[in-house]
Amino acid sequence: MSTLIPYSPSKIVKEISGLPECRNSCKKMHGNLFRRIKLLSPLFEELRDGNEESVMKIEDIKGFELLKVALDSTKELLQSINGGSKLYQALQQDQIAYKFQEMTEAIEAALNEIPYDKLDISEEVQEQIELVHAQFRRAKARPDSHDLQLERDLAVALKEKDPDPAVLKRLSDKLHLRTINDLMKESVAFHELVIASGGDPGERFEEMASLLKKLKDYVLTENPEADTSEGEKGLIKHRSPVIPDDFRCPISLELMKDPVIVSTGQTYERSCIQKWLDAGHKTCPKTQQTLLHTALTPNYVLKSLIALWCESNGVELPKKQGTCRSRKPGSSASDCDRTAIIALLEKLANGNSEQQRAAAGELRLLAKRNADNRVCIAEAGAIPLLVELLSSTDARTQEHAVTALLNLSINDSNKGSIVNAGAIPDIVDVLKNGSMEARENAAATLFSLSVIDENKVSIGAAGAVPALIKLLCEGSPRGKKDAATAIFNLSIYQGNKARAVRAGIVPPLMRLLKDAGGGMVDEALAILAILASHQEGKVAIGQADPIPVLLEVIRTGSPRNRENAAAILWSLCTGNIEQLKIAKEFGAEEALKDLSESGTDRAKRKAGSILELLQRLDVKEDSISLSSL
Repeated sequence: MSTLIPYSPSKIVKEISGLPECRNSCKKMHGNLFRRIKLLSPLFEELRDGNEESVMKIEDIKGFELLKVALDSTKELLQSINGGSKLYQALQQDQIAYKFQEMTEAIEAALNEIPYDKLDISEEVQEQIELVHAQFRRAKARPDSHDLQLERDLAVALKEKDPDPAVLKRLSDKLHLRTINDLMKESVAFHELVIASGGDPGERFEEMASLLKKLKDYVLTENPEADTSEGEKGLIKHRSPVIPDDFRCPISLELMKDPVIVSTGQTYERSCIQKWLDAGHKTCPKTQQTLLHTALTPNYVLKSLIALWCESNGVELPKKQGTCRSRKPGSSASDCDRTAIIALLEKLANGNSEQQRAAAGELRLLAKRNADNRVCIAEAGAIPLLVELLSSTDARTQEHAVTALLNLSINDSNKGSIVNAGAIPDIVDVLKNGSMEARENAAATLFSLSVIDENKVSIGAAGAVPALIKLLCEGSPRGKKDAATAIFNLSIYQGNKARAVRAGIVPPLMRLLKDAGGGMVDEALAILAILASHQEGKVAIGQADPIPVLLEVIRTGSPRNRENAAAILWSLCTGNIEQLKIAKEFGAEEALKDLSESGTDRAKRKAGSILELLQRLDVKEDSISLSSL
């Protein structure tokens, strides 16, 4: 039937037309693209009503196939823009504008391949479609301009401790974050962003948390009774609010005061998960998945959400336990011998090379022993002295220094002190030129420091990524894992994804993925999954013949690995018919059907999306077969 060819784009246009109005900073870009796509409807309606003589030639099908792919990607973009964190989208204006421009160019290119004069459509419809095509051509040449007022207001709100209320009002109105209810929804979206990104949404995290707090304070000041009816106010006074499950630690089931994220993306109360890890466990208590690493990332988003909930429900905010700094002399802080530490620092500063080596070695062991020592050593001024020793010509001294800094960096406050002492370039130099032990511990130190978002940028800029890739290829099993975890964490920042791809990370990752006995399959898949979200990464992975091994993982891997393999496969097949055909040839459909029934929630979603793409491919192939009869 002639209607088979245009039907799929027609259906997508109809689905796009039914999307809700955009109510965030992308409203203008969303509205322009949405309006142009809706104007394509008459073309498909008339083709659907056409007669058998309108069956198209093979060369004409190309335009409709390209249009179908472009519209499908556009629908996903528009849906993602309608949901998600409004603050994140506002801070990502440049990247989002680039995506809209990509979609505009793809649709324009597809329309260019459709010979309207050969279609069985009326002159009126042909003129309208040509006008729409002209609009896409103009939009391609002149991208939508950024909201400069929004950019200025965001910059002011981030820079100033107490921004002008007029600035916050404009932001509140522009982003439709006018009520406590709006802010609660934004906080939930914010939290989901953290979970979806494996515990860290990227370099904008601190900015988003700061803006959310300032907007919350502004809304409460301007309208303290917002979203609370009189009846609800009375009820709140006479009831004990039910703590949301997401706010309870899965271990203690108590309201969390210091939530942290483990490598599986699950959140726990810090003290509870630390006891679990200290007992020697290597798995996530909730999912039972093996932890890729034992670093604990503060979940500031959930902490902010808990604080907002506590304020709204009249619950006293939970307080963290005091640190070593607040303890009295003679308490557990006396576990660290301050006199001995000061004596060691004197040797670091003024001793000969042998004394420096011995003192650095002792500090390394003390910093490893317990949390009190890590605080005391840092407070005594050891960090700048240890950073100086990173440039030592004595290999053993250098090893002790970098490992002592690694152990000190376990304390969150010490991370900032290490970076402020100018350690990052020197740690990267050790990573490049030190002994194998020093290189491996340098990689672990960079991973620890990269937990803080702004450090991801500076570590990448210092040239760490190529050196980490080299260690990934050359290191011991432990060194390879240290390098992999550091690369994974750094690659959360978009700029480092490009650095990793350009430094040639994909081929060694594919080798590790194919070496099932090498013990690095989990790490290789996790990194590939995060790189596949970047266009350069997607291209590089696609050139490495990945589909057979990805399907093998989907069939036989662990739940986490099956999920990551499906995510990579989805990225490769979305908008790429050739990769989709390869997946079909290697029996993807059966493996994905099984995954859609037995995988994790995320794996099921990815499997379902790929199966839909495969079904559309089948429809297209059937159409070609019919048209050739």
